Amino acid sequence: MSQSLVELKNVSKVFRIGGGLGLTSRRTIKAVDSVSFTIPSDKATITALVGESGSGKTTIAKIILGLIEPTSGEVLYKSRRISDWLKKNRMGYLREVQPIFQDPYSVYNPFYRIERELEKVIKKFKLASSKAEKREIMLKALKDIGLRPEDLLGRYPHQLSGGERQRFMLTRILLMKPRLIVADEPVSMIDVSLRSIFLDHLTSFEDKLGISCLYITHDLNVASYVADSILVLCHGTVVEEGPKDAVIGDPLHPYSKLLVSSIAIPDPKRRWKEKTDLTSIESFENLKVGEGCVFSARCPYAREVCKQKAPPLVQIRSERKIACFLYSNFK
Repeated sequence: MSQSLVELKNVSKVFRIGGGLGLTSRRTIKAVDSVSFTIPSDKATITALVGESGSGKTTIAKIILGLIEPTSGEVLYKSRRISDWLKKNRMGYLREVQPIFQDPYSVYNPFYRIERELEKVIKKFKLASSKAEKREIMLKALKDIGLRPEDLLGRYPHQLSGGERQRFMLTRILLMKPRLIVADEPVSMIDVSLRSIFLDHLTSFEDKLGISCLYITHDLNVASYVADSILVLCHGTVVEEGPKDAVIGDPLHPYSKLLVSSIAIPDPKRRWKEKTDLTSIESFENLKVGEGCVFSARCPYAREVCKQKAPPLVQIRSERKIACFLYSNFK
């Protein structure tokens, strides 16, 4: 059996909020519920984790990055717990697992010039043995990303556009050449005209450098553009998993079908959706269920069993997995 690069085993994360400062009531929110999946190590791949806001995507990203710990379950990197990596070889883990965050405005220290971000990386991970070499690899990385060093170096973060700041983060990736990128909605805050440039560079890392990526997004158009496989997340639970073309071209789970149907049609002459009666829309809280399938409150095919217990994620076809009782007898 081949080794996995990343493996999540029944990972759950519960947040407790409220209480303190005179408040007596506390409640819990289960952001991630028994999530299991793997990213293979034998070849580079881009796995898209898709779902609507509040589905637990960013929580999973933070767990993999070691920013928060799971409440239960295990997260393994190269068959070792991430907690062990961070205790015994933190720098080694950070060298191999790198993030790209959503907000290109808040990841930089506004008091320092932009090149300090690369200088810190080069120094911390000993990527150059002299000032001349440091300068040389910085310039080469910027040019390889399509950025002009003479336009960026010496400037402060606020003097760069959002697209420039986000592409500058790709320069860090190019310098470090990690094994895994965890990209959390990296193009949602940059101009549409620059998104394809960013995504093309990201996919080139897979093809040319053998870097895998967990790409987190709510946008199935973006997932279709960059991903090899897709995991569909609904209220903290994986409800469908499979190759990109299969999940988007032939979605099986009712929730996946809803997501695919929400993709805008690129034709100005056709109506994308009928007008919606806003008074009929339920609150997000009311759509969550305490027991049973996480989608049963919205599913048009929900049966009594769906409200009583949660369906397991089972393999029904080669490389296809689904958590839905509609396919419990699928052969």
